Amino acid sequence: MKIAIYSRVSTDRQDTENQLVELRREAAAKGWNIVAEFIDTATGGTSDREQFQQMFQAADRREFELLLFWSLDRLSREGTLQTLQHLDKLAKSGVGYRSLQEAYLDTTNPMNDVFVAFAAVRAREEKKRIGERTRAGLSIARARGVKLGRPARIFDVQKATRMLSEGISKRQVSRSLNVPLSTLLDRVAAEAA
Repeated sequence: MKIAIYSRVSTDRQDTENQLVELRREAAAKGWNIVAEFIDTATGGTSDREQFQQMFQAADRREFELLLFWSLDRLSREGTLQTLQHLDKLAKSGVGYRSLQEAYLDTTNPMNDVFVAFAAVRAREEKKRIGERTRAGLSIARARGVKLGRPARIFDVQKATRMLSEGISKRQVSRSLNVPLSTLLDRVAAEAA
């Protein structure tokens, strides 16, 4: 059987290799021929992912018969309806699918749609929890006095003001003090106020 593999991580600080090793091992154990691998580094909360879209185009061209992915949340975290629509799109192209981590997500299983709906809800809820944990962590950091964001640019605002009053151009002052032009203008304006 000709198969394709889909793998996704959310950020470039993560690596798809652990998924790919296991997915390739599963394909080899089943005697399946991997004809394509689609790998994204993007959020699963949207279908606007380059390799994800290319995978559907290849499915439409019937370049593979089965899509193998690590788990449903690696395929999509968009919610039940969108996830079911993605899987239905594969089915309409004549392509089956199988989740490595959720063996019950398999097009040969008669209860598949029920399991997909449950797993899609779980994936979307996990995405919400990740956001909640991030916001809570930032709130705690702020409460502890941690300053978030980029560090403030330190430069001599009085010197900048003096240079500008001497007729030196804003860009030249910006380059001379090694500070972005917008930061220079904001700080000089704030100092004058």
